[in-house]
Amino acid sequence: MAAATTDGPTPGEYIIHHLTHFSNSAQQGVFDIRVIHFDTLFYSLFLGLLTVFTLAYAARRATSGVPGRFQAAVEILVEMVSDQAKGIIHNPESRRFVAPLALTVFIWILLMNAMDLVPVDLLPSLWQWGYEATGRDPHHAYQRVVATADLNGTLGLSLSVLLLCFWYNLKIKGVRGWIHELFSAPFGAHWALAPFNFAMQIIEFVAKTVSHGMRLFGNMYAGELIFMLIALMGGAWALNSGLGWALWLGHIVAGTLWAIFHILIITLQAFVFMMLTLIYIGQAHESH
Repeated sequence: MAAATTDGPTPGEYIIHHLTHFSNSAQQGVFDIRVIHFDTLFYSLFLGLLTVFTLAYAARRATSGVPGRFQAAVEILVEMVSDQAKGIIHNPESRRFVAPLALTVFIWILLMNAMDLVPVDLLPSLWQWGYEATGRDPHHAYQRVVATADLNGTLGLSLSVLLLCFWYNLKIKGVRGWIHELFSAPFGAHWALAPFNFAMQIIEFVAKTVSHGMRLFGNMYAGELIFMLIALMGGAWALNSGLGWALWLGHIVAGTLWAIFHILIITLQAFVFMMLTLIYIGQAHESH
């Protein structure tokens, strides 16, 4: 591990390196639309395709007889999501699209979150080796593998949900009906209250979208950072001749315990994001 050598980076440099994205340019300011995080795009698209192909494979292999373990696991997930969708979205036509969407979102985010369980230095080290093999500077071989620990990725997902909410508002209520709702709820259909109603509607849409993406990002970013701190503990054993064995043992114990606990966080955050997706789309079907 790079942090274990005396001529390696300091703990702060090690963490900063691991928190830097492989991108087309350095970000200037809080908001910079020119920056593209290639690692986030790659891992999210790869795991998204893996989700689609896995579900398609399960559908092709499904039988009416005694199911195997894989089919039984998928059926449990399908039934769980279907039950949640029935309780939130009462329109059968909408549910035929939204329920599979929610299932895809759950598995996709679960896989992206699960990348946090991959050893911290494994994939970045392979990426660094590739840089060295091509004669490039390995110190600039940045690679982040947890797409949901990137705020751009999670806000992109929440913005997609927002667009679906707009679509169903228009589809269910019509253009005139939705515009009327935007200016008449929640304070009432009076012309003097129309600006306040519209402002509250916009604030609600913005707040739901930002919190939807920030919640997932915050939990996964914190988990990723803790794994890095545990990795530093494991790398520090080589620098300490007296308590080196204790640091090594602490690295193993802390890493194992946090990984086991993190499985719950990974699954829970995927479930919460899926449920909020169903709730927000369900709210688009309701009239004030």
